[in-house]
Amino acid sequence: MSEIKVDTVGPRVDNGTLTIGAAGDTVNIAGTAGTGFPTPTTGIAASAITTGTMATARLGSGTASSSTFLRGDQTYAAPTASVFGSSYFAAFNNTDQTLTNATYTKITVNTEIVDSGGNFDTSNNRFIAPATGVYFIYARGFADSGTNTEINSVIFGLKKNNGTIVAESSVNMAANPGRNIGPALQSTISLSASDYIEFWCNANDASGSPVFKSNTIFSSTGAGNEFGGWRVA
Repeated sequence: MSEIKVDTVGPRVDNGTLTIGAAGDTVNIAGTAGTGFPTPTTGIAASAITTGTMATARLGSGTASSSTFLRGDQTYAAPTASVFGSSYFAAFNNTDQTLTNATYTKITVNTEIVDSGGNFDTSNNRFIAPATGVYFIYARGFADSGTNTEINSVIFGLKKNNGTIVAESSVNMAANPGRNIGPALQSTISLSASDYIEFWCNANDASGSPVFKSNTIFSSTGAGNEFGGWRVA
């Protein structure tokens, strides 16, 4: 093995290229790098980095922080929040409500059970979609005719933006009228951001004075009616 001792090694011309070794060779550089010793920026195989750490800024472009991740295209990005469970609500009507007979009437859903994003409006009795997506919406409750068993039919409907009914569920008891009649309604509905959904009821009472019963129709602990839903896609 030979040894050459010199103070400076450079190319034959200024700003030229200096080549040490050839393809396939192993070049060992011992000692400590001093000033002017360039840090290699390209051509280093990942397998060649066996110890130490590498600055995150060298791994990709963008801002590296505790709230970002490195994507496959070597850019840092913030994760997008999952839509599942990101918006959900449940509320109920806490007082008996007189309905207009055989006509759709909006239910006064005025008491929240849960509202993850503050998107339920108790003043206007509606859920306002915070983002575009598909929502699972449900509604349940009971219509009553008072002391008489005169309810012929009950229809629950979901109305979008105070326009058309977009989902319905009904019970027809005309052949055998009764009391405390209520279908269960559930549906998946596409909503754009700021669209709103309301719970409506159409009860046909032979006496002409149907009532949508409060949450405590069966028990002081509630559960007599409920309007709720969540974003699913």
